[in-house]
Amino acid sequence: MKNRFSLLFVLAGLLFIKPAFAQTAASEFKGAEATQAHYKALYYLDESDPKKIKQTLRNMDNALEDTRLKGKVEMELIAFADGVAVYDKTGPYEAELQKLLQKGVILAQCSNTVRERHIDKATLFSFISYVPSGNGEIIIRQADGWATIHP
Repeated sequence: MKNRFSLLFVLAGLLFIKPAFAQTAASEFKGAEATQAHYKALYYLDESDPKKIKQTLRNMDNALEDTRLKGKVEMELIAFADGVAVYDKTGPYEAELQKLLQKGVILAQCSNTVRERHIDKATLFSFISYVPSGNGEIIIRQADGWATIHP
């Protein structure tokens, strides 16, 4: 009888200890450790929705400011299709783009989009670069080990 009571007491204790331990371990988790010396990330925009554009620019800045990645990440933003809106001079994004540019972000536009939509490059910011195709840029960067992110 005494052994049964002891066994029951131990089992009951285990039921309370395991959840408490799991909760402690979860609260101590601080995210993945940045163990590499250098990271590369390609963000891409193919939509003109202002919420999507703002979210993408904010995500990029957040990654650049992440203490684990600060000074260790190379970043590019490629815009194609409707994403060309991010680089339109009449849009509200110049300040955010300049901030990213100052942090070393490559700002690139798909030349196919410009040609196919008959967009005058003078209507786009002069500080952006052009690549032959947005999809080609994604394919090459991904094959070269870049993380590709489409918020």
